[in-house]
Amino acid sequence: MVVLHYTAMQSAEAALTRLCDPVCEVSAHYLICPKGRIWRMVPEQMRAWHAGAGAWGDVTDVNSRSIGIELANTGDQPFAAPQMAALEALLGAIMARWTIAPHRIIGHSDMAPARKFDPGARFDWRRLARQGLSVWPDPQGAPKADWDAFLRDAARFGYVLPVVSGDHDAGPEGLLLDAFRQRFRPWAAGQGAPISPADCAAMHDLATRFPIDQSGPSA
Repeated sequence: MVVLHYTAMQSAEAALTRLCDPVCEVSAHYLICPKGRIWRMVPEQMRAWHAGAGAWGDVTDVNSRSIGIELANTGDQPFAAPQMAALEALLGAIMARWTIAPHRIIGHSDMAPARKFDPGARFDWRRLARQGLSVWPDPQGAPKADWDAFLRDAARFGYVLPVVSGDHDAGPEGLLLDAFRQRFRPWAAGQGAPISPADCAAMHDLATRFPIDQSGPSA
C-alpha cells in the first residue's frame, strides 16, 4: 500500500534535510515540494521509517508493507496544484508497478488515528478518487446513527480501533471517527459532533465496495 503524509515543516528543504538525517530516525520513499519537484530518498523495494506505530487491516508493521510519500505542507494550507499533479503522476506509476488497488492508498491518520492527522482535512482525496488513485464514498440512503454498525464497517474497510492513553480527551471511537471525517467528510472534522447517519452511510458504502480482505499481498 501507499501512505500519504504532510511534513508539518516550513519548507521542503528543511523536510529533506530531516528525512535524510540518520539521527532523526525517520525517512520516506518520496518527498514532493509545492512546485512539483520530487525527491526519491529510499528505493521502493526497501523499507522506510515513515509510518510508525499503527495498523491498517491486519497489517501491523506498515513500514514493511508500504511506500511512504511526504508532501511538503505545514498542515494548515492548501496543497499546491503542481504538487498534486506530481503526486498523481507518481501514484499512478507506483500503483502500476506494484499492482496496488485504489483502496490501498491511505493517509497516515488512517493507520494511526491516535497519533497523526496527516495529510489532513485540506488534502483533496476526492480529486484522487476521480482519477482512480484512491476511493470515495457514494452512500445510498441514510441509515440511523449506530456506533456498533459504524465500527463494524470501519473494521471491514481497514480501520483499527486505536489504543489510547490517558493523555487523550477523546476515546478510541472518537479518534477513529475524526480520522474518518478528516478524509471523507472534512467539513465535519474536528468539531466533536456525535456520530451521524451521514457518517454511518459513508462508512457502510466504503466497507461494502472496498473491504480490506480483497487486497491480497500487494505492497
